[in-house]
Amino acid sequence: MIAAQELHTEFQFPQEADTQLSSDTDLEDPDVKNAKLGKGKAGKKGKKAPGEKGKGGAAKGAGLGRVNGHHQENGMENMTLFEVVKMGKSATQSVVDDWIESYKNDRDIALLDLINFFIQCSGCKGAVSAEMFRHMQNSEIIRKMTEEFDEDSGDYPLTMAGPLWKKFKSSFCEFIGVLVRQCQYSIIYDEYMMDTVISLLTGLSDSQVRAFRHTSTLAAMKLMTALVNVALNLSINMDNTQRQYEAERNKVMAKRANDRLELLLQKRKELQENQDEIENMMNAIFKGVFVHRYRDAIAEIRAICIEEIGVWMKMYSDAFLNDSYLKYVGWTMHDKQGEVRLKCLTALQGLYYNRELNTRLELFTSRFKDRIVSMTLDKEYDVAVQAIKLLTLVLHSSDEVLTAEDCESVYHLVYSAHRPVAVAAGEFLYKKLFSHRGPEEEGMPRRGRQSVNGNLIKTTVFFFLESELHEHGAYLVDSLWECAGELLKDWESMISLLLDEPMPGEEALTDHQETALIEIMLCAIRQACECHPPVGRGTGKRVLTAKEKKTQLDDRTRITEIFAVALPLLLAKYSVDAEKVTNLLQLPQFFDLEIYTTGRLEKHLESLLRQIREVVEKHTETDVLEACSMTYHALCNEEFTIFNRVDIARSQLLDELVDKFNRLLEDFLQEGEEPDEDDAYQVLSTLKRITAFHNAHDLSKWDLFTSNYKLLNTGLQNGDMPEQIVIHAMQCTHYVILWHLSKVSEGSSTKADMVTLRKQMRAFCLMCQSYLTSVNTTVKEQAFTILCDTLMIFSHQIVSSSREQLEALIYTPDSSLQAELLNFILDHVFIDQDDDNNSTDGQHDDEASKIEALHKRRNLLAAYCKLIIYNVVEMNTGADIFKQYMRYYNDYGDIIKETMSKTRQIDKIQCAKTLILSLQQLFNEMLSDLGCNFDRSSSSFCGIKELARRFSLTFGLDQLKTREAIAMLHKTVKVFTAQYFNQFLPKHGEGNPPLNLAFLDILSEFSSKLLRQDKKTVHLYLERFMTFQMALQREDCWLPLISYRNSLQAGGDDDTMSVISGYSSRGSSIRSKKAKPASTGKRKLPEGEDAVWMNREQNVQTPVMMPSPHLSSTVLRDPKKMRPEESYMGVYSMTSEQQQQPPLPPQQHHQTPMDYKYGTPFYGSKPFDSYDRRSSGLMEDDEEPIVEDVMMSSEDRLEDLNEGMDFDTMDIDLPPSKNRRERSELKPDYFDPSSIMDDSVGIGVLLRVK
Repeated sequence: MIAAQELHTEFQFPQEADTQLSSDTDLEDPDVKNAKLGKGKAGKKGKKAPGEKGKGGAAKGAGLGRVNGHHQENGMENMTLFEVVKMGKSATQSVVDDWIESYKNDRDIALLDLINFFIQCSGCKGAVSAEMFRHMQNSEIIRKMTEEFDEDSGDYPLTMAGPLWKKFKSSFCEFIGVLVRQCQYSIIYDEYMMDTVISLLTGLSDSQVRAFRHTSTLAAMKLMTALVNVALNLSINMDNTQRQYEAERNKVMAKRANDRLELLLQKRKELQENQDEIENMMNAIFKGVFVHRYRDAIAEIRAICIEEIGVWMKMYSDAFLNDSYLKYVGWTMHDKQGEVRLKCLTALQGLYYNRELNTRLELFTSRFKDRIVSMTLDKEYDVAVQAIKLLTLVLHSSDEVLTAEDCESVYHLVYSAHRPVAVAAGEFLYKKLFSHRGPEEEGMPRRGRQSVNGNLIKTTVFFFLESELHEHGAYLVDSLWECAGELLKDWESMISLLLDEPMPGEEALTDHQETALIEIMLCAIRQACECHPPVGRGTGKRVLTAKEKKTQLDDRTRITEIFAVALPLLLAKYSVDAEKVTNLLQLPQFFDLEIYTTGRLEKHLESLLRQIREVVEKHTETDVLEACSMTYHALCNEEFTIFNRVDIARSQLLDELVDKFNRLLEDFLQEGEEPDEDDAYQVLSTLKRITAFHNAHDLSKWDLFTSNYKLLNTGLQNGDMPEQIVIHAMQCTHYVILWHLSKVSEGSSTKADMVTLRKQMRAFCLMCQSYLTSVNTTVKEQAFTILCDTLMIFSHQIVSSSREQLEALIYTPDSSLQAELLNFILDHVFIDQDDDNNSTDGQHDDEASKIEALHKRRNLLAAYCKLIIYNVVEMNTGADIFKQYMRYYNDYGDIIKETMSKTRQIDKIQCAKTLILSLQQLFNEMLSDLGCNFDRSSSSFCGIKELARRFSLTFGLDQLKTREAIAMLHKTVKVFTAQYFNQFLPKHGEGNPPLNLAFLDILSEFSSKLLRQDKKTVHLYLERFMTFQMALQREDCWLPLISYRNSLQAGGDDDTMSVISGYSSRGSSIRSKKAKPASTGKRKLPEGEDAVWMNREQNVQTPVMMPSPHLSSTVLRDPKKMRPEESYMGVYSMTSEQQQQPPLPPQQHHQTPMDYKYGTPFYGSKPFDSYDRRSSGLMEDDEEPIVEDVMMSSEDRLEDLNEGMDFDTMDIDLPPSKNRRERSELKPDYFDPSSIMDDSVGIGVLLRVK
């Protein structure tokens, strides 16, 4: 039995659980309060004699100061309960107390107010009169209210937007809870108030009106929760009474008080009777509402039921935490809506959190564990997060429940891009691998190699290596940061594992493990200093709190103090390992450099500078050299006193490198001598070091342009220069020009500097253009990339932001350069995967090499497309790019589509011309390949036609914005086609069509984008070239002309796409607006044959959802009042037949047949026992079928629903006092498939399993 003192802290309700006997509940008189537990049956039932109604009327007359149970002095006269609760200005306690007082005066009038309260909370404008209340049954009242339901809007209080209505739901739930709590000692036992309310809510919950069903289900579930609380209080009081009775009876006869024993027996009897009545009420709600509504068609209703049953099981576990109630939660975990699955998981979390309840969950866990594990991959991230948290609680309760395979399925989620999922998986990983400590670890030190953290750090490294995702160390650290932050900040132990020698018998770290440990250490330092997730796992930097800023500063100081001493030692040990050194050299970027001075650590700085110099001299890898360059850049900060010392070391290093490079270059380029490999290697290694430093440091004073240009020119003339030397010479020259431009932009340079920069830039561009014809592919790619970047930088954009002084530097590529750039793209980007020979080491079949090659080609294409977007090259050069849209859609479709979008924003007309030019080029290529007598059903022509359709779709639905561009497009094609009209038609007659006439079939794809008046204009223009005999031609060669003319005539009486656009602009909000009758002034869609071009747009791969019917009314409504609940308009319009289809009668709205016995739609003819309840369909993104907004059962099938309910839906049998019974044995296995799928079971698993 749950102790009374636990109630206020353990259970969460709209109001606190009242476990003490309240002295002011029910507003009872003192004599009633004293006798509330000792009253007889007559007093408990509370039935009025016929003469009592007159008494109630007198009392009502005496209480004229109240209207509808509310004080007039509060300014709420003539306000209903609904209005008071909606305003939320009065305390719920006082509102309920006023209603109780009104109920005592005249219970019929008070109950009528309460009934109207529920009706009005459902959004119904009607009201139940006293006459209806006295003479009509509940079903008749509900039918009457359905007829008077407001048809103007599909919204009702529980679904309305706005702060007032958001608060209304909580006020509504609180009112019900407080009402039961205040009436729990007398009124709820009078067999009148609760019977009436439960009967009303049960009837409303079975209504076809969604508003009634939703509101009454919420009210019934909250009413049930309040009754469960009352039952729990009764159980506690019965336990206390039984304990007092046993204590009194065990006394000796001389001290035993017989009258007290009789009083305790009478009290226990009254409590037992009250508990029996509460059981009956809860059974009525559970069987009448829950078992039908937990499988309702509306997800919100199903979620309410599951949420509340979780509360019951947690609150009163002795009565509800058994398999007969847990099965509903288990079955509903297969629900197709994420919010329902989420409620299942949160309900289970509350149960698994309490370890005392774990023994009762063993059978449930064994049956539904696999489903919970599969939900960690749910397509709804919120559901996946809660599933992982639930598994963490399961793991916390027992290590034996989850198998190794179950745990591994969660482990890999620490690398998820969705941070909440990753953090939850990190907590699971920490609980599984790091939270268990053996007795041998008790006496171990806190930090160091032999510490507990040292072993845990090793475990982290082992896990990181086993996951084989070594490039995602930052993701692993971020996932573990919240739960294992202290471990990841134990940098002393990490350093000890790297530097200290292993103890005797201890296994040393391998080379791979040391590399992984250094990477994890770097990621942890970055996380501590930057305080934001890694790239790809966060929307951006957030504002840190004061506490977080202090922690950040403290961590940065500690990092500097530790690694200022340890970093030189680490670099000395691993100086020959490029990967380790690259990571270690990034650490100074996170130092607080002031500590070098304040902490008297200058000698360690000198040691660090020496180690960096040695690394530069030993390595030629680009990553290592760039890391050294960035380290010098971080240390050379003029704000700190160490700047001079670091600057001197940097200058000395660069002086030596440049002098060495000039000396080597002079020997390397001597005429008459052929350089050997050693000389080439020396030049290349020195050039690599200079290039890496020039990226972050200004080396202008060493005049590197002359030497690099000379090197490039020699390589161009001789053609035998090693490719790596050419590539790095280009890159270094590019840096020289950019640093020169930076100085000029600052305004501190002279006119001579501007002239010099202009000459150098143009000479360098000509040099890169010459290298575009190199035989080496890598050199050509480097030249192309640098050339595109240079053209972008020195385009007309350079004078933006008030930099008119740089106008002389603008460089516009000539036609020959534009042609060479375009030819490079066509030759090196638009190639088949098998033809790509750029993969290194001959690994043509290696998947990673193919991905890398594709990534490189995408970068090349993006560089050229930027030139088109920013008008650096002519827009019509994009025609050769756009015509590849369909063929290379998978590889470059997103880049080409974005380019088309940007060019349309710049110049709509020129963009339209470019699109047509690309189609014309493809058409001419087809003519050259297939000849004039080609088959229009050939794949080539169909491909061009499909490309035109795709181009047409990119213009969108707003015809006014694209009107001029579409008109120009048609005009351009007419010129393209009509040039042969004048040559062929007069001479040859109608028998020989023009050569390009078939192109009109392609052009017809754009006819739907024309406005009505433009269609007429284009049609008249077409008629100028057509004769009467041509219009009568029906040969295949003339069909393009006829079909194009028909496309211009389609929708001639209406602007079709404008209508479609009008529908689309309303979007999903159409459910809140009343459908307009067809007789209004809205224009109609084309019908019949004229709609052929609209129908063609429908033939796309993207599914288009049709408007789902909105059955928020009963069959009593007039069918002509039916309106669509939702209207989804995608990119592609619906056909005219679909647009003009009249509303179906209610019985035709079902997209799937309904089993009215079980109230569940059948999805196909497959029997229920063939559905796999552990299907992974929830993780798929397929379009879900439209579920009709109707109740899942009907009133006339209520008897069928109740058949066979004795097995699945057990009566709520509250457990007896702990002192009077032993633990009951485990109930039958209600998760057995035979019991679930048995036809006799009334509530089998009928939820659709995807």
